[in-house]
Amino acid sequence: MSGFSKPWGFGPIVLGLAATVGVIAAATAVPSAQAPASAAGAATAGKPAGPAAGVSTGKPTAPAVGAMAGKPAAATTASVKPVTFTKDVAPLLQRSCQNCHRPDQAAPMSLMTYEDARPYARSIKAKTTARLMPPWHIERNIGIQKFKDDPSLTDEEVATIAAWVDQGAPKGDMKDMPPPRKFDDDDIWHIGKPDLIVEIPQNHVVPAAGPDVFIDYIADSGLTEDRYVQAVETKPGPGARTVMHHLLTYLIQDVDQEEKLVGVDDVRGGTTETFLNEYAVGKNGDILPEGTGKLMKAGSKVRFNIHYHSSGRETTDRSRVALKFYPKGYKPKYHQISLQIAHADNQLDLPAGVVSRSDGYYRFDKPVHITAIQAHMHNLGKRMCLEAILPTNTTQQLNCMGWDFNWHKVYNYADDVSPILPAGTVLHSILWHDNTAANRANPDPRNWRGYGQRTIDEMAFAWITWSNLEDADYKAMLAERQKRNSN
Repeated sequence: MSGFSKPWGFGPIVLGLAATVGVIAAATAVPSAQAPASAAGAATAGKPAGPAAGVSTGKPTAPAVGAMAGKPAAATTASVKPVTFTKDVAPLLQRSCQNCHRPDQAAPMSLMTYEDARPYARSIKAKTTARLMPPWHIERNIGIQKFKDDPSLTDEEVATIAAWVDQGAPKGDMKDMPPPRKFDDDDIWHIGKPDLIVEIPQNHVVPAAGPDVFIDYIADSGLTEDRYVQAVETKPGPGARTVMHHLLTYLIQDVDQEEKLVGVDDVRGGTTETFLNEYAVGKNGDILPEGTGKLMKAGSKVRFNIHYHSSGRETTDRSRVALKFYPKGYKPKYHQISLQIAHADNQLDLPAGVVSRSDGYYRFDKPVHITAIQAHMHNLGKRMCLEAILPTNTTQQLNCMGWDFNWHKVYNYADDVSPILPAGTVLHSILWHDNTAANRANPDPRNWRGYGQRTIDEMAFAWITWSNLEDADYKAMLAERQKRNSN
């Protein structure tokens, strides 16, 4: 089992799929000195909102540079009761921060104890008030607001942290301190304890300097019986995040016709490969809703499609994918689809010194149940909005989200609010890139940028996870949702 080089990035199979349905995209440059308008029109949780201002009309809109989910949260301290670390702050850190902020994990400091957190009190206030931490970039005033794995803080919790800092960051009584959160190695997986972990068959050494490398590794899964995947997460090996641009995983297996789940042939035809999951910096995992899954057969293999880039230090990687299975005997009806769609890649035109808007479109030919969304851009990316253009020529706002290249977050909708859309719906992605000096992530604001596979190039599309529904199930699911929302 060895790796072999490929002259492509995400792979011709995945990128070619969007081309088969056609992509319409346009880019509009907005001078950075202009104060562009952000998407307007909030929606109550789970209920469709009107389109963002200017979106359905095609008029160019863009966010102010830096405007996104980082909109400062309320942090008032007037008439606030005494706040201590042990009673008020530690429970918030345990729930939303310590999975990363603990020894030997990705975060730069531990927040496990008062002694750990106290030196960083002002930084904690600044990051949480600006909603840069915990990393969760869904804009809180637009679209659907219920997700399965939301670690973000409420406005009241942000105010609690701010009040603690403003009051001098007191420790409090240790009797109020909650028991320490227990961790084991399985907590490094956002999906929870995996049932199976598959690694690339050998270590891969990335040199300190050199060109970007695109390579495939194929590994035996070691699975001895057929199972249905309920959650999946892919990541580089320990210490290799700095050299990993992205990592895609695929199942390689032969599936008989009678074994196939509904929808499995809708996007990949007769191929023996099934897409599993994508990793990019800061990515979490995919959690499949009940009734959807992916068949993983005994003896199957896993293909790892990896894009490495040198970081100035020789680094060894052993990439892996973790899977959780449904209980034995449970068979989901629908295959879960996860693809890059609504591309604006080939139309990217990002002049120096401006914020640019680009648009992409993708038509669903069947009724769909969307279960997760994710933006994809590179260092110039700032924001993405998604709306569904229905066959009635009305629009349903899904979400807007800020973008940070360090956090490729997938947002898994809660089951009771995940979008159910009719056949003929067009998904419209609106993406903004900031090629100005105000963008601290911009490596060179003097130069034009366009589409490319390298980290210093740009991309613009949405990762969408969905299932194609049979008409009877679509009508039943929609009726049940409407009945529940009317109560």
